[in-house]
Order: sequence, then C-alpha cells, then structure tokens
Amino acid sequence: MINNKDNKHQHITRLTEEELIKGCINNNTHCQKLLFDRYSGKMMSLCLRYSNDEQEAQDILQEGFIKIFAYLHQFRSEGSLEGWMRRVFVSIATRHLSKRKIKFTDIESVPENINSNLPIVVSKLSEDEIHKLIRSLPDGYRTVFNMNVIEGYSHDEIGKMLGIQATTSRTQLLKARKMLQQLIIKQYNSIEI
Repeated sequence: MINNKDNKHQHITRLTEEELIKGCINNNTHCQKLLFDRYSGKMMSLCLRYSNDEQEAQDILQEGFIKIFAYLHQFRSEGSLEGWMRRVFVSIATRHLSKRKIKFTDIESVPENINSNLPIVVSKLSEDEIHKLIRSLPDGYRTVFNMNVIEGYSHDEIGKMLGIQATTSRTQLLKARKMLQQLIIKQYNSIEI
C-alpha cells in the first residue's frame, strides 16, 4: 500500500516544467531540490568548462542556483528553461574569470600546419576526452571557445561580457581552435587511422 507521503513524492517528481517553476517561485523546497537534481550535472559540466579549479566550479554552481532561485520569476518561457539557466551560469562564470584577471594573450608556439586526419582522430575521442582537451586551453582561449562554439554567443556579445573588443574575441577563437587541433594531434598521435 502506498502511503500519502510516497504518493506526494511521486507527484512532485513528475511535475511539468511549468509546475516545477511555479513551485520554485513559491519557495517549495521539494521543487527547488528537484530542479537542482535535474540540472546540476549539466550546469556543473558548464562550470568546469570555464574553470579548471573544482572548488571554483562548485562556487559558480552554488552561486548560479542561488541566482536561479532568486530570479526564476523573470523566466518568461520564451525558450527553454535550460537555455535560460545556461545564460545565467555563463554570466556568473565569466564574472569569476574577470575577477582573476584572465589574460587574452597570444601563444606564439601554436603551429600553423593542420593534420588532414584530424576529423578521423576527433571521431575516435570520447566527449570527456574532448572536454579535457578544451579545459587544457589557456583561460582566454578556453573562455572564448566555450562562449562562441558551445554556448553560441556572437563575438560582439562575448566582447561586451568580457570587456574586450570583438576582434580580440575572434582572434582568441582562431588561436584556440588551432591550439586545440594541435593538442588533439599531439595527444592522440599514436591512434591508428
């Protein structure tokens, strides 16, 4: 026999996104926990893409969810909740990076030659391996790469968010891609193609 408490728990876990949002806005702790449980893994992955430091990523995650719960009433369902949350987390992550005064400098040792087997090599890598290589990029390169390639921000948007010129963003992305290609080739040079 299912008791009333179990029945209530089953109902809460099956809430629609709209019901979940309303519950969080009304400070329902069960809804807040459910929202956290649904999205914390994805948001932590996002945090780790912007910070190589696990503790800083945890801080960004915590600050992000505090902000989500404080401003969820402003979400207008004009896109996905996850997309809105990602924008909040990217904003917080870039603010953390700006506190560390990330440098948008050039690395001179990025070779120009690109291996024509790169697509085949990349196809042999797992998602985790690719993310690890992205995380190994210098802060400036990694930040612009994440914001443009993964999050879809334009160079003008990136420039405004990071306090840099759009041309700096474009240059950082170009150099990030070249460096990432070289990291892939260097680390997986022994993969049989």
